[in-house]
Amino acid sequence: MHTNYLIAHTRSITIAAPPETVFDLVSNPVTLPDWAPGFARTVRPDGNHWVVENAQGEARIRFETSRDQGTVDLGPADAPSPGAFTRVLPNGTGSEFQFTLLFPPDTPEEAIVQQLVVVETELEAVRALCE
Repeated sequence: MHTNYLIAHTRSITIAAPPETVFDLVSNPVTLPDWAPGFARTVRPDGNHWVVENAQGEARIRFETSRDQGTVDLGPADAPSPGAFTRVLPNGTGSEFQFTLLFPPDTPEEAIVQQLVVVETELEAVRALCE
């Protein structure tokens, strides 16, 4: 096993709303406090980036979207750190919202589990806001 690989975890949720509805919500940085309040209590623009405020303080993030691909990727603005990668896919008359996090190889399992619980709460919030 190569220890330089990041640890990837993906969660997904089926949403009874068209992909456009889901994408419109998750691709708008201003809505982050609505569906990811642990990550962003508040958010404001800062040039080409965004500043999120949470329990750890403030952080500048990059927020990259592609409507054609249904992707929304977030990460630190000034570092190559992996961040989070999301995708909205059509699923019948609704959508599938996928959320992938990459963790450094030395991340404690407990920290990964805690973060995935947060992600699952965020997925449920997106579904509630879109349906």
